Order: sequence, then C-alpha cells, then structure tokens
Amino acid sequence: MESKLMPNPNSWTTKLTLLLASSLTVMSGATVSPSLPAMKQQFEGTIADPDLRTTLVKLVITLPALFIVIGSPIAGIVVDRFGRKPLLLITAILYGFAGSSGLFLESLPAILVGRALLGFAVAGVMVSATTLIADYYSGPARAAFMGLQAGFMGLGGVVFLTLGGALAQQNWHYPFGIYLFAWPIALLVLAFIIEPDRSNSAQSNMGSTNDSIGQSTPVGVMIIVYGFTTLSQIAFYLIPVQLPFYLDILVKANPSQSGMAIALCTLFSAIASVTYGKLKQRMEFVTFLPAIFGFMGIGYLLIGQSSNWLEVLAGLGIAGMGLGLLMPNMSVWLSAAVPDALRGRALGGLSTAMFLGQFLSPIITQPLTKSMGLGGTYALVGGGLVIVALGFAVFKSQVRNLTRSRAM
Repeated sequence: MESKLMPNPNSWTTKLTLLLASSLTVMSGATVSPSLPAMKQQFEGTIADPDLRTTLVKLVITLPALFIVIGSPIAGIVVDRFGRKPLLLITAILYGFAGSSGLFLESLPAILVGRALLGFAVAGVMVSATTLIADYYSGPARAAFMGLQAGFMGLGGVVFLTLGGALAQQNWHYPFGIYLFAWPIALLVLAFIIEPDRSNSAQSNMGSTNDSIGQSTPVGVMIIVYGFTTLSQIAFYLIPVQLPFYLDILVKANPSQSGMAIALCTLFSAIASVTYGKLKQRMEFVTFLPAIFGFMGIGYLLIGQSSNWLEVLAGLGIAGMGLGLLMPNMSVWLSAAVPDALRGRALGGLSTAMFLGQFLSPIITQPLTKSMGLGGTYALVGGGLVIVALGFAVFKSQVRNLTRSRAM
C-alpha cells in the first residue's frame, strides 16, 4: 500500500515529466514576443492611437503575468489543501486551450482574454510542479534538480523562442500553436506523476497554531527572496518586451533574428542553471546574490551601449548567466527555509513575486523608454543592478544575519 502512495523521484519518466511541465512556464510569454511588431502593424486599422496600440500589443506578453500574480496565491492554497497532481493536470489542459487561442482569434481584446486565462493556467502549473520537486527531493538533490529544472526551462526557451521567431516570420498567428505542447505533457502527468504522501505534513499543519507558524516562518528570507525576485523580473522583462523593438531600431532585425537573440539569453541562462547544483555545494545562498545581479547589470550595461548586433548578443549572454542562477537559488532557498506544511503557499508567493515583476516591467520602464530611449533604459537599469550587486557584496554579513534560518 505504501509504495502506491509514494512517488519514485529517481524514475526518469517522473523527472522528464516534471521538467517538461516546468518548461511550460518559460514559454508562457516570450514565445510570441517575435510576433509583436507584426501584431502592432496588423491592428493599425482597428486601433488608431499608436501609443495605445503599442501598449495593448505589449499586454499580449505581460497580461498573463498579472493573472499569474492573482492565481499563484490561490494555487498555493489549493496545492497544499487538495494535492499537487490534480492541480498540475487540470492547469496543463487549460494551458493548451488558452495559449493556443491566438492561433485563430482575430480580435485583440479576445486574444487578451485568452492570455488572461493562460496566466491562471501558468500559476497552477508552476506552483504545483515546483512544489512536487521540493516534495520529492531534499538537500543537495533538491538543489541539483531545481538547477536542472531552471536549465531545462532555459533550453526549452531556446527551442520555443527560435521556433516562435521562425513561425512569426510566416504569420504572427502561428507561434500561438506552440502552446498545444501542453496537452501531451498533461498525458504524461496523468501517467507518471504520483501524489506524494503528505499525511504527516497535513497533520502537522492542522495541529499548528498561528503562533507556531509565525515563529517558524523565515521572514528575513522571504523579504529578500520575494523583493529581489520582483526587482530582477522588472529588469528581465525588458528583454522579451522591448528587445524586438530595440533591435528593429538598431539593426532592422526581423522577427526570426529577434527570437534568436532572446533565445541566446535563455541558452546562457540554462547553462548557468545546470551548474547551480555543484556551485551550491561550495557557496551559501547569500553568496550567489552579488554574482546574480552583477552578471545581469554588466549585461544590461553592454546592451544599452551597443552599436551593433554582436555587442547586443554579448550583453544578452552575460545577463543570461545571472538570470540562470537567480531562480534555482531563490526556489531552493525558500523551499529549505519554510515549514513543509507551508511549502506550496510559500512557492506560490515566489511565483507571485516573479510575475508581478514581469507585469510591472513595461509600466515602470515605458516612461523611461520615452524619455531616454531603449538604449538609455537598458544602461540605466544595468547601472542600478550593478549597485544592487555591490550592496550585497559589501553587506553580506548583515544579509546573512537577516536571513539566518534552518536553510544553510
């Protein structure tokens, strides 16, 4: 009986299913990024105001993030109360329906409704998949697999972005068809994911008082993880949202070239993520922070000062290395610090922080791009990230004391 309740985390089918499910989160927005310039041109007849049209078209990328923000806390509660597998299965199916709706819709408002539903689906997929990984693994194995998860997401981004760019070259509708990839993954979830036995955690959760939960909640870790994840994603989403327009101005890049450029960033991100497990054996969570924000800042400074294609690509590669270390470090840190009974809700909060930053990115950066231009905005954000990196390097001891918990 017990073997039916417990998953086999070392099964290659279980690992592959979790990795494929995780890849759905990275393709939620940026996959259709190469279509943005063509979509902006497509809706000239229906939306005359160019600024409004630009804003609405960019919402195709960022609107899912808003609904991920709304859906992630709900997903965290559901996943702790009703289980991991049911939520992952249902939201993977919804993902395919909502994501592919842009394949045949001709109305921008209708496309935006589909993107909103996609956001709810991504919230469920991301929270349930990451919580399953945290349940199945612990210690160095968890760090290694979460690094592998982030790396697989990055490699998936390379494939999906390159494919999205090639398809957008033919027709801006076609990249939306990539979202149908979720349905075969739903079948894998049904076949190979087993709900973990969480009876001990559930009993512990039922018996906990508000005071005991409050005492075991790592507030310092949560402030650092949530706050700087949001900041990093405000900066990161300058790439999928603004880079196609920047490259169009700089080198007259076509959609395929824009897709390849963004894919290069995710490739370097994947390489850095895969190395995270080994690096974590020799480094503390806090020690990663200067490297993460330093790589991102230097990369953005280089992008902002670029005068040609190769310089932009170099900046994207450097920034990608910082991004690749960011998410496994934040996920493993939070998973190790929070009580087991609150893990789903804590990781739901991480998902909220991540996608809140992605949604806020164009709102915060649009005034900067209008006054400073895209190059100036990349340079300004890069300088800010370098300052953050230097702050973490100088005040490392204080940050370590603030976040001291059972997560070492």
